[in-house]
Amino acid sequence: MDSDDNPLLYPSLFEDCAKDHFNTADTTSRRPFHIDPSYITNGNEIPQRVTMQASAMNKRIHYYSKLSSPSERSLVAPDHVLPTQEDTYVYSPLGTAVKIDGADSTGKNSSLVTIFMIWNTMMGTSILSIPWGIKQAGFTSGVCILLLMGLITLYCCYRIVKSRGEIPFINTSSWEFPDVCQYYFGSFGQFSSLLFSLVSLIGAMIVYWVLMSNFLFNTGKFIYNYVNHINVTEVVLSTNGSDKVICPNIIIPNHSNDSMEDYFANGTEFQEFQTWWNKTDTVPFYLIVVLLPLLNFRSPSFFAKFNVLGTVSVVYLLSLVTFKAVRQGFHIRFQWNGVEDFFVPEFRTSFPQLTGILTLAFFIHNCVITLLKNNKKPENNVRDLSIAYLLVGLTYVYVGIMVFASFPSPPLTKECIQQNFLDNFPSSDILAFVARIFLLFQMMTVYPLLGYLVRVQFLGYLFGNSYPSIFHVLALNVVVVGFGVVMARFCPNIGMIIRFSGAACGLAFVFVYPSLIHMIALYRSEKLKWPSAIFHVCLIILGVANLGAQFFM
Repeated sequence: MDSDDNPLLYPSLFEDCAKDHFNTADTTSRRPFHIDPSYITNGNEIPQRVTMQASAMNKRIHYYSKLSSPSERSLVAPDHVLPTQEDTYVYSPLGTAVKIDGADSTGKNSSLVTIFMIWNTMMGTSILSIPWGIKQAGFTSGVCILLLMGLITLYCCYRIVKSRGEIPFINTSSWEFPDVCQYYFGSFGQFSSLLFSLVSLIGAMIVYWVLMSNFLFNTGKFIYNYVNHINVTEVVLSTNGSDKVICPNIIIPNHSNDSMEDYFANGTEFQEFQTWWNKTDTVPFYLIVVLLPLLNFRSPSFFAKFNVLGTVSVVYLLSLVTFKAVRQGFHIRFQWNGVEDFFVPEFRTSFPQLTGILTLAFFIHNCVITLLKNNKKPENNVRDLSIAYLLVGLTYVYVGIMVFASFPSPPLTKECIQQNFLDNFPSSDILAFVARIFLLFQMMTVYPLLGYLVRVQFLGYLFGNSYPSIFHVLALNVVVVGFGVVMARFCPNIGMIIRFSGAACGLAFVFVYPSLIHMIALYRSEKLKWPSAIFHVCLIILGVANLGAQFFM
């Protein structure tokens, strides 16, 4: 057995390569694997060469790891046979070995960065519909439901974070939640988790398309009117003053058109502009020219660099809401029983519309494990997650209360609050114009990222490759874009889309799977008690009722 003492590597001076390809502190990432030849440094220095024994061992480990699914760890090299961080090498297909120093090259995030990442990821288009949802539920009950749904979704998210640790005798450090679902429910768990994840992603992409059409239409209208010195007078109920608020869903009698324009340009030219620049008939199709090619990019890394636009957009929205509230003052009256002309009751039976919106507004359950993996102190994961949820809840409460309370009633009724509260500001409002510009560019950079996630999950499941060919990718993207165009053309109702997609994906990821997995884990360890079982069964019933109620609202 003298051959056992032979070194696996022939010494040389070659060192600088692939330092950022994996985290050497994680034992699951220190398993022999190959890197693409393009990552191999070819210089004057002689690279270290792998012996035949090392090459054969590497191939065997690769072969064994491919014989089972990612959640099945029996054929994966166990931790105790892995080399130490000081003796870790990366093997390439060309037979080259690169030594990786033990430093953690991927970097870890502090608790503050982790909290901000979760807050930034959760902040999405739902924030535009929160005031409308509170109006549908009634002011008092709406705020209470918002806080209660925040607590429920936080607890279910906590159960997901803890779900991997409840699986005994298996190293689950590299698992995601679908792997946990597959462990407990087999192929059905994997397929259903994929299905509901796609529902949430495609639902978000449809909402984005409707909102981008809205923002692009109002932006183009503002620019055209400004360039041509057109003074637009909206023929809808509205307030007077510099901070004008409109009620676009109530038209003044004796007017057939939505708006009347006093303009100095040629009337025929303006009518032609209105024909070619229509919110539902033309603008949704113009977006195809820009966004469909972007969806076919192999890597979304370019668009990920613009994530800061999301933070800027939310901060600007908060500033806009605050400024408008200060200028308009508060207009609120607590009314429980009587019928008011300008105010809504404190409790309304249409409150499930708010619960559907909030399920998606607080939804981060399908990626929370990924976001917490790089936390510098994993023992603070639960604390950081709770703080992030608290900040998200406070943001939603602030926007919802400020917009609802400051909406000028009278002269307008609270029923005028739109599903996108920016629609309550006329297209000539400069501050609202800036908000629409921010949101438009943010969504145009996030939309390809969502499309990339849909591609990775769907095509990866079907073909085992997220980019099997340009034709597969193009066909998928055409279908997804088609959904958005159809909804923007025939049903530009973001409140309905958000609450249905939120209730559907929330049924699996928020209510059913976290509760079932926790109960099964407790039962297998003989720790399941009746109070815990009743509580988690109630959560499942709540999720089913939340989805069912959306069909009757």
